[in-house]
Amino acid sequence: MGVALSDIVEGKIIELEYLSGRSISIDAYNMLYQFLSIIRQRDGTPLMNSKGEITSHLSGLFYRTARLLEKGIKPVYVFDGAPPEEKTHTLSEREKKKIEAEKKYEAALKKGDLENARVYAQQTSRLTKDMVNQAKKLLNLLGVPWVQAPSEGEAQAAYMAKKGDVWASASQDYDSLLFGSPRLVRNLGITGRRKLPRKNVYVEIKPEIIELENTLGSLGIDLDQLIQIGLMVGTDFNSGVKGIGPKKALKLVKEGKTAKEVYVEHGMDTSGVKFAESIFKRPKTTNNYKLEWKEPDEEGLISYLCGEHDFSEERIKSTLERLLKEYDVKGSQAKLDRWFG
Repeated sequence: MGVALSDIVEGKIIELEYLSGRSISIDAYNMLYQFLSIIRQRDGTPLMNSKGEITSHLSGLFYRTARLLEKGIKPVYVFDGAPPEEKTHTLSEREKKKIEAEKKYEAALKKGDLENARVYAQQTSRLTKDMVNQAKKLLNLLGVPWVQAPSEGEAQAAYMAKKGDVWASASQDYDSLLFGSPRLVRNLGITGRRKLPRKNVYVEIKPEIIELENTLGSLGIDLDQLIQIGLMVGTDFNSGVKGIGPKKALKLVKEGKTAKEVYVEHGMDTSGVKFAESIFKRPKTTNNYKLEWKEPDEEGLISYLCGEHDFSEERIKSTLERLLKEYDVKGSQAKLDRWFG
């Protein structure tokens, strides 16, 4: 879910082509959950193979990554490690909401209310260890690097962008900014025409980029104050202060207030905000990674996706045919240099 800063942080709408030739560290869990939520049948049932195994995450990961590669974008996926202890409450609350959504989903199905059934089904997505391992195997076959974070994947992705090993990090959450990512790309996994829930209305979703330095400048604050705003509003690691949204929090930090002081004023325990602040300022990260993009394993991908998971061989081959044009199949040294130089 992340910290809610949309009321004060604005992004610049871009086309995918704007990111061509640039490397992007992607919060893998964040994107895989999007695929599990969105890629479903009309009644909310996720895609499955003949063995009854969910394949929505593989479908989204393959076709989305292929599209990014076709556009000349160099993705690297960053996977979560062990969550911080402070996130236990957040994870527990999320699980309760999923259980409640499952009850509503079943009730909607019994009524024949497919539209609401699909909405509730999207809220029940769970990413298992098997799914994560399947995603990593698929990325290996695609020749796309992935990084195992020691803790929060979003923190590691931001760290890689801060180091300059990638141009930007990508996530739907604004936490990346609090972790110090110089550039945050949103909507990278959900671009295209999307139907609004419970409405017969479709909207075109495009990627947007948020630059940390410009954001801080427009708000008239520094990174530490942005972190204080996040702590007041609430993050995955602390509950925030009831009644304080991003606009009010911005006003308070400009008055010189810290999150801890606001907690005290509201008679709240400050231990939670202290732990959360340390996570954003001193996140667990690693330098143990190597970013190398390779040519996709066409035979391996067809065997894995079609042979093991019942994907359409025609569609997979068609996508790979387009993708392989980016890997010097026509003898273009310029393309080769772009990918492996």
